[in-house]
Amino acid sequence: MLLTYLRRELRRRMKQAIVVALGLTIGIGLVLVVSATSNGVKTAQASVLHALYGVGTDMTVSKTVAPGTRGPQNFGTIPSGSTQISREMLRPVGGQTTLPETDVSTVANLRGTAVATGGLELSDTTLSGTLPSYTPGSGFSARGTPSGSSSPSFSISSFSVDGVQISKTGVGPLAPSQVTSGSYFASSDNNADVAIVSSAYATQESLKVGSSITIEGKALPVVGIAQVASGAADVYIPLGTAQSLSGLSGDVTTIYVSASSALVVSSLTSEIQKVIPGSTVTTSASLASEITGSLSSASKLATSLGTGLSIAALVVAFIVAGLLMMAAVARRVREFGTLKAIGWKTRRIVEQVMGEGIVLGIVGGIAGIVLGIVAAEVISAVGPTLSATFGPSYATGGRFGFGGGTGAGTGFGHAALGARTVLVHLTAPLHGGTIVLAVVLAVAGGLIAGAFGSWRAARLSPAAALRRVE
Repeated sequence: MLLTYLRRELRRRMKQAIVVALGLTIGIGLVLVVSATSNGVKTAQASVLHALYGVGTDMTVSKTVAPGTRGPQNFGTIPSGSTQISREMLRPVGGQTTLPETDVSTVANLRGTAVATGGLELSDTTLSGTLPSYTPGSGFSARGTPSGSSSPSFSISSFSVDGVQISKTGVGPLAPSQVTSGSYFASSDNNADVAIVSSAYATQESLKVGSSITIEGKALPVVGIAQVASGAADVYIPLGTAQSLSGLSGDVTTIYVSASSALVVSSLTSEIQKVIPGSTVTTSASLASEITGSLSSASKLATSLGTGLSIAALVVAFIVAGLLMMAAVARRVREFGTLKAIGWKTRRIVEQVMGEGIVLGIVGGIAGIVLGIVAAEVISAVGPTLSATFGPSYATGGRFGFGGGTGAGTGFGHAALGARTVLVHLTAPLHGGTIVLAVVLAVAGGLIAGAFGSWRAARLSPAAALRRVE
């Protein structure tokens, strides 16, 4: 009988029922959208960390150059009388200094280390252009042109190169599974003149398997094309080859470490810093705190504003639903009073109102879940591309020096490679736990709305109804 009465009353007050359910729909739908967006930001951050951090690594070990210890880097002596120059230089990326390759074995033998491998992160930078000439009393001019009639012009191009220790494939900047065309390095290629290029760089430079790429003046055949994340290196070569071309024999810039368990990451970090004084140990947690860019802004927005907005929307939705239920009960004074007069107990009337509230809450919750799912799919389809930047990177760690015929050097400023940036598309995935939360909130909203109405209904008396009978 109660269910029959509920159905009839809700159908009779359809407009009111729709308004109450709509308020709960919007509140619950907003919670789902904010939760899904927050999940998407977390997923994006994990993708960024994976791209910047390396394949299968728990931490990386590197060492930065002490201020003032690296002087100006130069491209060699320019022959007297030269007008056009083109010079290439292969140096460690950014402010990194090198570590002896023996440190890789030291770290590998520490308790808590599953595997460790070395890498050499380099930047191949080419300077080309027209040299200025100097005439006493007239100043600088481009050679071959009247003094002051033309300005010298230079262009600097660079690409990143990673030296890969191919004897260990479980950890490092490149995994064999990432090679989508051609082949990975052979086990005997540690000193071979071969290269694997990223798919993005291959497209940019029109490279394919069998093409050649010039590094430090030496042509290396491309044996594979790898699908790597945005922000990863452009070219990968064997570690021995990288050491030979850069003149850094027996050195590495980065040690990639895979911990045996997440539980030992903290203690292993301390041990590494003890055996390699002055080293920087980067874990996923520390790297996440250093990410900047629109992804960082989105993460903060989703965490702070999103949570507050969800709570505010729910509170407003619940209060509005409750007030509407109270107003509906006030308009049904004669009905409830008459029911009391013919023998209905207060408890039964309260059950009636609570039942109506729960039904409206469930209806509003279902509609809110549908609204949230649709909105999440729309965000995933047309969501923006977020950027994340990790650390500045300089091609030479200082000023470029150019030696003229007299041996004098002229600095032409920094040649920044720019910070390593990763682009990631924002999605809004919904998890099962979020759907369950929405159902709980829907029932809670119905209970709150019903409680407001029940409190008002319980205060009615048969006399009040009889006084309002016309």
